[in-house]
Amino acid sequence: MILEDAPPVKLKGVGDGFWVTLDPSRSEELLKNEITKLFERLKHLAINARVVIDVGDAPGGDDLVNALGGFLKKQFDVGVVTRPPEKRVIPVERIRQRDLSRGWTQHRSDVLMLRGRVRSGQNIEAKKHLIITGDVNPGAQIIAGGDVLVMGRLLGQVHAGRPGNDESIVLALDFRPTQVKIGEHVAAGLGDTTNGQVEFASVVNGAILVQDYLKSNPFGRIPWPEVI
Repeated sequence: MILEDAPPVKLKGVGDGFWVTLDPSRSEELLKNEITKLFERLKHLAINARVVIDVGDAPGGDDLVNALGGFLKKQFDVGVVTRPPEKRVIPVERIRQRDLSRGWTQHRSDVLMLRGRVRSGQNIEAKKHLIITGDVNPGAQIIAGGDVLVMGRLLGQVHAGRPGNDESIVLALDFRPTQVKIGEHVAAGLGDTTNGQVEFASVVNGAILVQDYLKSNPFGRIPWPEVI
């Protein structure tokens, strides 16, 4: 049974692109209208973005994806348009080994945002700012050209402001990294500095200093929101 109140098109951000889930029982014209409403809100974010169109297992799904993919490329200049990858059953240990060998190198947007735990042995790299909503385990390494914000525990190694941006900061809700590098400045042995406050590291007088975020407010130096 199809619920008429259910939206015919749903959109969510995934990695460096977007995932579009739609109801293939609806008319192509209706789907295009609904897609237009959603993508018009994205503005420049849609340009060259990778788009996955999920029509489930409906007959004629490839034709529908091709038609809507061409429409998106013409109207909004999106990049690659594909169907979802085939689902595979992978044993838990193989998933773990795959994750350990996987890294994310991001180049399209100035901000890379990841949700989930960064495991020991994983490397995460962002062109500019990096936001992780999750823990960074010991043995993990995260690198960014700008600021690094960890909305969880930071227990691994982190390099912000690579290669030489001393204005960058490293912030975490639970700040206990094994090593911090900002620009060309390095500090180690910071794992026991946290006292329950949200802390951040920055370069002060040529050295890395860890401070209480609420007391120092590192973002107060920015006079107006930066376009990132």
